Amino acid sequence: MASINRVVVVGNLTRDPELRSTASGTNVCRMRVACNTRWYNTESGEWEEKPNFFDVSVFGASAEACARFLEKGRPVAIDGRLDWHEWQTDGGERRQAVGVVADSVQFLASRQAGSEPSESQDELEEEPIPF
Repeated sequence: MASINRVVVVGNLTRDPELRSTASGTNVCRMRVACNTRWYNTESGEWEEKPNFFDVSVFGASAEACARFLEKGRPVAIDGRLDWHEWQTDGGERRQAVGVVADSVQFLASRQAGSEPSESQDELEEEPIPF
């Protein structure tokens, strides 16, 4: 029987991305994305929200782009897969976690005012628009 491991998360970064390299030299960017679950509470008659936090890992050239252009608070859309891993602490305790390994990351909003524009934005602003 085939299995499917696919996840899409749309939310905001809770902190600035962290870029590191593996022992083999592959770039990896780690970030945390928050998104809310919303439901209608029939007892109170009001909508309620609960925040969810997801640890996301991005590899390769995408990792470099995320570290360069993203910052805390920016909205992103992550398309990837769930990844379970376990490790042992220095104290000998076994720990487990489930995270998201991103296949693609979409930046959903432009940089805030005061941030330096990208080269492509400069080129678009300088180029006359023919009518």
